Amino acid sequence: MKHNYLFFACSILITLFCACRDTTQSDSERSGLLTQSPSTSDNANQPLDLIDSGQGNFEALVEDYESKDRVIWQKPDIVISLLGDLEGKTIADIGAGTGYFAFRIVSSAKKVIGIDIDPRFVSFMDSIKVHLVPEFRDRFESRLAKPNDPYLAPEETDAIMLVNTYGYIDERVDYLKKLWTGLKPNGQLLIIDFKKNNLPVGPSVEFKVSTTQAQKELTEAGFDIDQVDRTTLDYQYIILAKKREPSSKPAGFPEK
Repeated sequence: MKHNYLFFACSILITLFCACRDTTQSDSERSGLLTQSPSTSDNANQPLDLIDSGQGNFEALVEDYESKDRVIWQKPDIVISLLGDLEGKTIADIGAGTGYFAFRIVSSAKKVIGIDIDPRFVSFMDSIKVHLVPEFRDRFESRLAKPNDPYLAPEETDAIMLVNTYGYIDERVDYLKKLWTGLKPNGQLLIIDFKKNNLPVGPSVEFKVSTTQAQKELTEAGFDIDQVDRTTLDYQYIILAKKREPSSKPAGFPEK
């Protein structure tokens, strides 16, 4: 099992290494995210054994999250561009999993917090983090949260991403209020989740939330809807919301 985890981790590292060599980047930027190009024989500073907790088929989850097909239907570059200029900003990726988005934005943001409720994914992200160049390594933090609490400090973030996660949250309005508290004034919340159609990818219908329902919950939680897009992504919708001004904060919010 450990060798398979090493294979998947190295595959992700190679993906990051290739991604950072985009033709639109300058030569100085092409040095990339990694301290070196990884190989399966590189065992230095790799806490990969920590993720073998035996809870479920973790290896299959990693393979699914990092599938080569995902970049086609998920369009991560387009998704990230929705957040605008990330310079000087702190971004939280909730339900980060393997760090699919978190590691793609760490070179552009001031800080990235990869948040998950599964300790195996937190350890997995840590196993990737140790291979980042020091500058980017210092910008990345993994954080273990609870299903009902993202563990964000008041006004800690400029933007929050919830990708393929919203439908798994219970008591969503209460959870959204905690995200509201964790955002700075006018902070952004980006939700991307699967349409309630019969799709070749994604969860069963019980874990899907319609755009209408999501908008209703966001409004109730104190967000203004900036954008709803059901066409850019084949299988998913995009909702971009903004933290409403504090003077308009609905009753029942947790205090700072």
